[in-house]
Amino acid sequence: MNSDNQKTENSRRSFIKNASMAMAGFYIVPRHVLGKGFVAPSDKLNIMGIGGGGKGYSDIMNSWNNGAENIGSIVDVDDRQAAKIVSKFPGATRYRDFRIALEKEKSIDAVIVSTPDHTHATIAMAAMSMGKHVYVQKPLTHDIFEARVLADAAKKYKVVTQMGNQGSSGDGVRQMQEWFNGGVIGKVHTVHVWTNRPVWPQGINYPVAKMDVPSELDWDLWLGPAPWREFNSAFVPFKWRGWWDYGTGALGDMGCHLLDPPVRVLGLGSPTEVECSVGSVFVKDWNPEYIPEGCPPSSIVNLKFDASSKNKSAVNLTWYDGGLRPPHPEGVDANEILGDPDGTNGAILIGTKGIMVCGTYGKTPKVFKNGKRVPESELPKPSIARVENGDNGHNYQWVKACKAGFGNMEVSSPFEYAGPFTETVLMGNLAIRSYMMRTTSSDGKLSFPGRKKLLWDGANMKITNFEEANQYVKREYRTGWKL
Repeated sequence: MNSDNQKTENSRRSFIKNASMAMAGFYIVPRHVLGKGFVAPSDKLNIMGIGGGGKGYSDIMNSWNNGAENIGSIVDVDDRQAAKIVSKFPGATRYRDFRIALEKEKSIDAVIVSTPDHTHATIAMAAMSMGKHVYVQKPLTHDIFEARVLADAAKKYKVVTQMGNQGSSGDGVRQMQEWFNGGVIGKVHTVHVWTNRPVWPQGINYPVAKMDVPSELDWDLWLGPAPWREFNSAFVPFKWRGWWDYGTGALGDMGCHLLDPPVRVLGLGSPTEVECSVGSVFVKDWNPEYIPEGCPPSSIVNLKFDASSKNKSAVNLTWYDGGLRPPHPEGVDANEILGDPDGTNGAILIGTKGIMVCGTYGKTPKVFKNGKRVPESELPKPSIARVENGDNGHNYQWVKACKAGFGNMEVSSPFEYAGPFTETVLMGNLAIRSYMMRTTSSDGKLSFPGRKKLLWDGANMKITNFEEANQYVKREYRTGWKL
């Protein structure tokens, strides 16, 4: 072989060697080399779970995906609630205070927030400000102001976000979009949504008995930004949902699942007005100036929306909870069970050409026209991409998007959508809390000024015709806590 040929062969071998090394490096390059917010596809996402009991357990397990990812840290203020998930991941570092955990665990890529509603915003904001991707259980926040702030923060910090309304990843809501987009039911003007919640104590007087704090629980951390209260077992676990300081009632629990299909299908924006009635206004010891500190046992909330780019009609949407339900719509057989198979939860969209119904998460959607159910074979065929494993893939859709990096993969309920949507859901509670207010006029007469239609300026987050109601748009945090 002459010298020229030898040089050529050496160059070829050098090229192959260098190319092979480069390709190998593509798979093992450390995440910090790739830049903030990006994890190599072959790398495991390093996850911190904040809130390990109840829904937190399933959120962590679904995101871990049988070992495809790594659970690096588990944070919970209650050792009893955390015990089961901690036993699953003995190698994960354990904390009670999320602030200490975030400060110490520098290698964490993403954070799951599955705590009571009143702590969602403070935890999520702390994580996002440190460049962590976040998955936050529904409702996204405890009040409207927090929802607006988190949506803005997701854009600012360029992190992948997802709210835990898993039905938004399901096939059902996509079917409904395809059918509506195909003009099957025409323009929708009326929507009814109902739930059997609450299924926890609600509509009761605030407990006053003082109890000893269990040694396994850090009560001060559990309260977080909420006002200081003495511990009572009426709040934990799970029973916090019915108290305004911590939860958001039936609307916060199921509204994000049941209102998502009509809001998403119709492209609804911010409501323009809201009013409500409740099943009972409890008066502690018959004191007429007492304002209930808990959610009512049942309510009906009416929201109005302007026409949208998708639905060229104004919409009147009515929410029912506590076992209350809408009337069976005309044009649907009286024996037809609507919503879930047992009829306990559901949504009805009434249009100019037909009626569409669904159950929780948008499941089992159906269309009725001219008094009969339309066979699915006669409805528009699938045209919207499905999420792998549907609503069961909601957590892992977020995980994959985290690994792809901000802006490189769509998710079903990013804060860009979840923030404004949560504002709409919480508008109902704004009306309920205003309804339950009591004031005394200058002549000493007791009045219920909240029993009126509230007009909403969405751009400025403000009720324009009843100033007292605006105190519920943004709550005050306890000293030492901030957003």
